[in-house]
This record gives sequence, structure tokens and C-alpha cells, in this order.
Amino acid sequence: MRQTPLHDVHGSLGARMVDFAGWSMPLHYRGGINQEHIAVRTGVGLFDVSHMGKVRILGDGAGDFLSFATLNDPSRLRTGRAQYNMIPNASGGLIDDVYLYRDGDNEFLLVANAANTTAVVAHLKALAKPFRCHVLDESNTWSLLALQGPGGALLLGRLVDVDLTSLRKNRSTDAEISGCPVRLTRTGYTGEDGFEIFCHPTDGEIVWEILTAAGAQPCGLGARDSLRLEAGFPLYGYELTATTNPLCTPYKWVVKDKPFFGREALWDSPCEELLVGLRLLERGIARAGYRLLSGEAEVGTITSGTISPLTRDSIAFAWLRSELATDGQPIDVEIRGQRASALVVSPPFFKQSSG
Repeated sequence: MRQTPLHDVHGSLGARMVDFAGWSMPLHYRGGINQEHIAVRTGVGLFDVSHMGKVRILGDGAGDFLSFATLNDPSRLRTGRAQYNMIPNASGGLIDDVYLYRDGDNEFLLVANAANTTAVVAHLKALAKPFRCHVLDESNTWSLLALQGPGGALLLGRLVDVDLTSLRKNRSTDAEISGCPVRLTRTGYTGEDGFEIFCHPTDGEIVWEILTAAGAQPCGLGARDSLRLEAGFPLYGYELTATTNPLCTPYKWVVKDKPFFGREALWDSPCEELLVGLRLLERGIARAGYRLLSGEAEVGTITSGTISPLTRDSIAFAWLRSELATDGQPIDVEIRGQRASALVVSPPFFKQSSG
């Protein structure tokens, strides 16, 4: 398995390490997933997300290329700003969902899911050939940390040499942490205010130790997953796949009316099922792959589910027949051969505390 520059730090903290997309990553530390989840919702947590792909696109044609290669509209981005985006395939599905940062008039940085980095780079390089731009895989050039939670701005503001009050959501700035050059972006994947911190791989351990010494709680992939689900964020491989039409999801706002790769296939695909949120009314966890039932008919499938560490509700994402996909619609989830009652609800599944 591949290792991030902070691998030894995770071991010294007693992390339970697991294989995630070919990377050795911390699932949780000694306190457990629920404790880490609550730390992010009420204070500040710190994640090592250095395994994610970082792809540089630069050249005179970079903007036009990304407008064609992605569903959102990169032309709306000013330098120093970012947007959530998706990369379509030729059949109306998705190669990945990504975050796209504009670093200059003709330069962008794209952050992809770790499991999809190879596919994203190969696809973009092939698609970029007619455009005046270059696609460079910089995944090993950066360590990436995510400082998340309502206390993040206060903690980080004491450590950097810039004023964070003017750094709004989806904006970036250069800074230093104890002499280490970093790039701060006010982005994240938890539903809380927070920052993602790009730095040189040799500085990753130093920055981590400074942030945790200042009070940030180390957090692993387990809390990252429960937080994103509670916040109503999708995960590629579960809610989003190579066959997912984003127009059939709550994230259809990403798809802009412009020319893009695979447009005809995407627009022409009917939404026989819609991606919805569910809240169970009985005990049990609606796990990925569990069936949804209406009467005796199977009407959908769970994609992700958990017990919210914050509200203690059993929550889930699911694909559901479009005629049933309305808020308040009762539905049954089959859990180990037994039916559990649930309601269709609109994510997020919690009231954000800050940011």
C-alpha cells in the first residue's frame, strides 16, 4: 500500500490503519469515530487527505478545456477561488466529482478522489489534446490536510501570518505556518466551516504537529465518512458512479447549460430513479445495498447509511423510483430480512453549527 508523508505520525498516535484505494490510511484514532465526529461538529478536527489526487491544468487553452471537460463553469472562477465540479464520461455518467481551483488566468488545480486519480489524469490528458494546455499529475507534490469545524478559523488564525476574516468560502490564499509555506483554501467535506491546507510533503508532519498541539483533534476516514453523509455530501463509488446521471441527484445544479463532453448522453438519459435522503423511524442501520420496499415491490437501493453520532438518527442515501421520491414519502428498508419504516427527507441531516 502507498503511504502519505504523515504515515508514521498516524502510527505514533495509535491509529487503526486500513487499505483505502491502495493507500494505508487511518480509519480512526484511540478515541474512536464518534468522538472524532463530535469534535468536528463542536470544535475542530484535523484530517490527513494527502492521498487525494492533485492535477495541474495550465496553458492558454486551460479555461476552454476545463469548460468542455467538466459540468460546472470554470469561467465563473476568478483567480484565488474554487468550485465543486464533476467530470462526465461519454455515456452520461461520471468519472469523478472534484474540486477545481483557479490559480491564474491560464492555470488551475483540480483535486480528485484518491481511487479515481489515475482514471482522471488519463481521461483529461486524452481529452486535452486538441486544446492548448497541459495536464500534469502533481499528486506527489503536495501534502494536504483538512482542518474542519467551527473552531477552525480561530485556531488557524493564531498560527498564520494572514488575516483569515476576509477569506470567504471557496477562496484561497498563500500563508506561512511556523515558517512553512502553505496554501489555505476555505473548503472542506464535512458541512462545517474549515480549511484545506496544501504544503510541501516534507512540511506535512510539521504542520500537523503544530495544528494538533494548538488543539485540533486528529480524525480518520471513519469520521470523514459519517460527517459527509450527515452533511448530505455524495461519495464517489456510492452515490456517484460511472452510471450516475447527476441530473437525477440533488447536485444537478452543478450541470451548466453549455457544451461539454458527453452532453447528449447525459441530457437524454431519463431519471427513472432519484437520489434521496432517508431517515429511519425504527432502530437499525440502512447499509449500502439494502433494498427499499413499497408494499411487495422493490423500489430502490441504499447507497450509504449510518447512525448519526450527532443526532443518533439512522440516516441514509438511496436511489428511489422517481414517483416516490418526495419529502415525507413513507418507505420500508429491508434490514436482515426485516422491514424498518423510513421517510424520504432532503439532506443535510443536521443543522450546521457554524460557517
